[in-house]
Amino acid sequence: MGVDLVSGAPLFLDITFPGLESLPAPGEERYAEDLVVAPGGGAITAIGAARLGLSVAAAGPLGNDYAGRLIRASLADEGIAWVGRTVERTATTVVLPADGDRAMVTFDPADEVTAVQLAACEPRAAVVGLEQIELVPEVAAAYVATGDADARRGAGTLPSGLAGVRALLTNEREALMLTGRTDVADAARELAEHTPCVVVTRGAQGALAVADGELVSPPGRPADPVDTTGAGDLFAAAYIWADLAGLSLNERLRWAVLYAALSVGVPTAVAGAKNLAALVAAAAEFDLAIPAGRLSGSLEDGER
Repeated sequence: MGVDLVSGAPLFLDITFPGLESLPAPGEERYAEDLVVAPGGGAITAIGAARLGLSVAAAGPLGNDYAGRLIRASLADEGIAWVGRTVERTATTVVLPADGDRAMVTFDPADEVTAVQLAACEPRAAVVGLEQIELVPEVAAAYVATGDADARRGAGTLPSGLAGVRALLTNEREALMLTGRTDVADAARELAEHTPCVVVTRGAQGALAVADGELVSPPGRPADPVDTTGAGDLFAAAYIWADLAGLSLNERLRWAVLYAALSVGVPTAVAGAKNLAALVAAAAEFDLAIPAGRLSGSLEDGER
């Protein structure tokens, strides 16, 4: 097949209740202003990367149910090849945005992607979870994006395969959980002992990264959040896009921070995921210039 990026992360259907009055306590009922259904999980990263111009495949399993059919149709509309297997039921998350953040309730049948499915895509790069590192083809650049469940399972027991990945992408809460640290910079430095590059997203405060002993921390971007769900997944999409283009670590972070910030003003990450033209237009407002001829660059063949 030959794609720029394959997403091996689980694919979810997100059911979002925008404009929620507040989170209900046990026995209470609260009302939302709307109800929105959209792809979630690994589908968000795949859609963001595709809108930025990468050729993308998604390998997560999907059920032959309403949720699975909707996600498959959405991926097809974005030009994304679905190469996963059909399972009984599709993972689903109810998203409750409130107070600038969100709460989530998830049903996950825990069906996994396989190494064969990832390799069949002949990808330049793959993004997977902590427990899927060994599934990435040797010729592909491996990006590991953690989630809450990954962080809880991986606390104190990080897999040895991290030494061979291109970058570990996590958020502040997960980084602290993985390391037991109380300071995010200390947590990033500890994680960097296991992998060449650690990137920690920090919401409105931007992101920080540690690579080759150096800590890089560009500022956040102003945003008026409506729904922050999936902002980290879109950050990952833009970071990988910028890395495949050959941009520096600081540039990768700045582009990814901007892309994630642009997404949170509307319900669902898919609705907020900008295309390349919109990202470039927004970048001009923040003096973020595109280096001439760089956005068509690539990693060297086989570089990890």
